[in-house]
Amino acid sequence: MIKTYFYKDIEAEQLQKLIDRNTDPNHAIQDTVLQIIEEVKTSGDEALKSYAKQFDKVDLEKLYLDASDIEELAMTISRDQMRALEIAFQNIHKFHQSQMKRERVVETMPGVKCWREVRPIEKVGLYIPGGSAVLPSTLLMLGIPARIAGCKEIVVCSPPQNNGKINGFVAYCLKLLRIDRIYLVGGAQAVAAMAYGTESIPKVNKIFGPGNQFVTKAKSMIQGMTDVSIDMPAGPSEVLVIADELANPAFVAADLLAQAEHGSDSQSILVCLSEEFAQAVEKEVEVQLQVLPRRALAEEAMNNSYIIVAESLEEAMKFSNLYAPEHLILETEEWKPLVNRVLNAGSVFLGNLTPESAGDYASGTNHTLPTSGYARSYSGVSVDSFVKKITFQHISEEGLQHIGSTVEILAELEGLQAHKNAVSIRMK
Repeated sequence: MIKTYFYKDIEAEQLQKLIDRNTDPNHAIQDTVLQIIEEVKTSGDEALKSYAKQFDKVDLEKLYLDASDIEELAMTISRDQMRALEIAFQNIHKFHQSQMKRERVVETMPGVKCWREVRPIEKVGLYIPGGSAVLPSTLLMLGIPARIAGCKEIVVCSPPQNNGKINGFVAYCLKLLRIDRIYLVGGAQAVAAMAYGTESIPKVNKIFGPGNQFVTKAKSMIQGMTDVSIDMPAGPSEVLVIADELANPAFVAADLLAQAEHGSDSQSILVCLSEEFAQAVEKEVEVQLQVLPRRALAEEAMNNSYIIVAESLEEAMKFSNLYAPEHLILETEEWKPLVNRVLNAGSVFLGNLTPESAGDYASGTNHTLPTSGYARSYSGVSVDSFVKKITFQHISEEGLQHIGSTVEILAELEGLQAHKNAVSIRMK
């Protein structure tokens, strides 16, 4: 039985517990991750090979596959599978290419011109999760905007499979992206390797990619310990579905399970308008669970999930904005009036025929999104994530006459005489 709550009966303390997830109250994850980071920082490749043996159960002679290995593995998949990856590549590329816009020069006053120019982040690290499911789609979601942005060096890390290699789908994506090396490193140790650099793995300027709680914690800690930045905290996957009385319980159940099968720490939330609808969805979940290959994981995740019964769609939206889901699906006939009410969400899926799976793979939007409530302050990955926007300005003689006295007065009132002099000496 999925736990069901009536929104009107939830007290403030309980509400906070419902929207909190993936916390580390005893710092157990943090302590483990710190140990891994220090070990990688100190011992480099040796530590990475040791962790591969410990966590991935594989002995690695070298920590990477090169172009010939990638080519060989890419040829092991079928032409239909290649074509599906190519279509996804094209759609994701088309959507992200549209984000490259040149900004105009603004003359703030006569002779004073200001503008911004885009420059790529030179070295980026992409973490592609492995574990219980290897995600070639994540490589496309990160690699395509990195390529469009013009990043000079793209470092890719992904856990090795039990044969010490990667699967053919990831290899084919590497070919599409023109990336000729992948490092066989997973978990928090991959984040540490990209942050500090090792004998094999280059140090990067920014790290991207989702992962489990250890990867997410490592990214957050690295950002505070080094000069390396991260895309966002992107941990275990989650979805919140808002459904009205006209929604199809089978569709809703399928969407909840699609997130649940990511892993036992995923979360799937339903907010609906009646207890009867909630029960209908529960029955569908039970039916659909029976045939899932990853049933055990999905079942565990659903046990950590819940249903909220709201009295109106307005109340449902209020809860959604408090929860701030990674994925929000509005399975309602009249979804258009709800769009403006969405304040906090990573990515939104509108109507009964827009499953979140489409965004995960091939519609074009990015699936690397903020989780654990970080959608209140972070956006998902885009081309903007891979660039810096640098401001420029030019002041002519006319411009200096217009702005000079203003700068002199402001510098003087702040007591910064050298600032004033830098203007005054030019005006003379």
